[in-house]
Amino acid sequence: MSIPFAAPDASKIGPITADALSDVIRDEGSRLTASLAGIIGDLELAEDLVQDAVLTALERWPVDGVPDRPAAWLFTAARNKAIDRLRREARYREKLQLIAGSDPREDDDRLKLIFTCCHPALSREAQVALTLRTVCGLTTGEIARAFLCAETTIAQRLVRARRKIAAAGIPYRVPGPEELNDRLNEVLAVVYLMFNEGYLTSGGEHAHRPDLVAQSEWLARVLARLMPTEPEVLGLYSLIRLHRARLPARFDRDGHMVLLRDQDRSLWDHKVVEEAAATVVRAAEMRRPGPYQIQAAIVACHAEAPSWRQTDWQQILLLYDALLRHQPSPIVRLNRAVALRRIAGPAEALRDIEGLDEALREYRLFHAIRAELLRDLGREDEARLADAVALSLTENVAEQALLLERLG
Repeated sequence: MSIPFAAPDASKIGPITADALSDVIRDEGSRLTASLAGIIGDLELAEDLVQDAVLTALERWPVDGVPDRPAAWLFTAARNKAIDRLRREARYREKLQLIAGSDPREDDDRLKLIFTCCHPALSREAQVALTLRTVCGLTTGEIARAFLCAETTIAQRLVRARRKIAAAGIPYRVPGPEELNDRLNEVLAVVYLMFNEGYLTSGGEHAHRPDLVAQSEWLARVLARLMPTEPEVLGLYSLIRLHRARLPARFDRDGHMVLLRDQDRSLWDHKVVEEAAATVVRAAEMRRPGPYQIQAAIVACHAEAPSWRQTDWQQILLLYDALLRHQPSPIVRLNRAVALRRIAGPAEALRDIEGLDEALREYRLFHAIRAELLRDLGREDEARLADAVALSLTENVAEQALLLERLG
C-alpha cells in the first residue's frame, strides 16, 4: 500500500493538523481501507483511494481546519474518489450503486482485512509484509528496515501477495466456524512474529525495535476489541502489554541489555501490568486455555513479583508444564529449565536440557542458558565454550555485548 500511515510532516501543515491527521490515520486508516475493499472488492485500489484522501486532507485541513469528524471526512473523500474512478470503468454502474449509498463499516471489515492478509495461501513472509503495510500502515521502507531486507524485496513481496489474492480469488471475509481456529492461529502467529522481531531484533544496528513492538501491540489491541470472546486473542494482547510494561528497564543508558533479575522494577509500568494481568484472568475464566494465555500468565508472575528473589517459581514451573502440554517444543522445555533451576538447582536443570542439544544446536539461547547452568556448577571452562558458541549464533548487538562481557 502506498498510503503514508506514518505521522505527517508538522512543519508543512501545522502541529494541530499534523497531530489530528496522524491520529486519524493511525486509528482509522486500516478501517477505511477495509470498508472500501469490502465495497469495491479490490484491496490495492482501496489502499490508493485512502492515500489520495490523505493527500487531499494535507492540502485542505491547513486551510479549512480539522473537521469535527475527521475519519468520516476521510471516508467521504475516499468514497468520492472511488466514484470518480469507477465512472471510468466499463462495469461502473453496478459498483457505483453499491458505493454511493455506503457508510464506513466497523468491526466486520477490519477483521476481513486482517484475515485476508494472513490467508494460509500466502507465505509467512508475505503475510507479515502485507499485514504491516495494509493493516498497520508501515511504509515499504519501514518494513524493509525492520526485517533487514532490501526495500525492493519487500515491494516485490507485496505485489506478489496482492496478485495472488486476486488471481486465487481469496475471499475477503472472516472464516466460518469450521475454519476459524486454524485461520486465527495464523493471524496470531503473524502478530507474535512481529512482536518478537521488535522486542529483540534478529540483527542490524538496533538491539530492539520499539516501533515494531508498538505496531504489534496496536494490532493485538484491535483484535482483542474485535474478538473479545476469543481467549487466545486476549492472551496474546496481554503477553505483549506485559512485555512492553518492562521495556524502560531492559536496556541501560549505553544500550546494554539488562537481564530480568537485574532490572530496576520501579521503572516498569505497573498500571499496565495490573491491567494486562486482569485480562489474563478474564481469558482464563473462559476455560479454553492455550499457549498465548499461558505465556502471558508466566510473564505476569514475573511482572507482579516485588523482586527476583520473591518470584513464585513454583507457579511458573507449573505453568511451563501446562505450556508443554499445549506446545511440546524443545524451546519451551529449555525455558522451563530456567524455572527448574530455581526450584531444584542447576544440576537438575542441566540434566533436563542435555537431551536438547541436537534439536537446539543452532539456537543461541540454548547455549547461553547452558553456560549459566555450567557456571553455577563451577564448570567455568565449559561455560565459556558454551557462551562462545552462543556468541557465534547471534547477530543482535545487545546480546553480543552481553556475551562478550561474560567472556571477559
